[in-house]
Amino acid sequence: MSSDREPTVASLGLGGNIGDPRAAMAHALQEIDQQDTCRILGVSRLYVTPPWGKTDQAEFFNCCALVETTLEAEPLLQLCLSIERQMKRVRLERWGPRTIDIDVLTYGDRVQKTDVLELPHPRMTERGFVIMPLADVAPDLKVNGRCVADWLQRVDVAGIRIADESREWWRGD
Repeated sequence: MSSDREPTVASLGLGGNIGDPRAAMAHALQEIDQQDTCRILGVSRLYVTPPWGKTDQAEFFNCCALVETTLEAEPLLQLCLSIERQMKRVRLERWGPRTIDIDVLTYGDRVQKTDVLELPHPRMTERGFVIMPLADVAPDLKVNGRCVADWLQRVDVAGIRIADESREWWRGD
């Protein structure tokens, strides 16, 4: 990894429900992993999840990933947004359908709230579609004073099912 900065481990949440979300998330993860400043450390199983917030739309595919990065938190977010744009992500409505969504969930143990980025992600502990896959790759990660495995016991996971047991589903051929 290039940079003079010490690497930090961040967690990302990915999802989508338009087109081929599995392929879109795999492509996004491969793009991140190919950066000189990032290395994917682990990816969760792939999940199918009911829509959240706006419920009159198709089910989502979701996963989480751990990435070791020498980027600061906001440049990491900018990389994720750049990949979304490259993949033709259009933001028409909050919680609406999307081809790809990439959220920075945590960045080391940093707590921050700026106009651009809030860490940890402000609603992540309320969302089964985030906590369940995050528990695959980081059950001991502390978020808001509790480990992810504890949050998993407290969050609604009704309707969430595994779409692919393999943690290598994103690597392609």
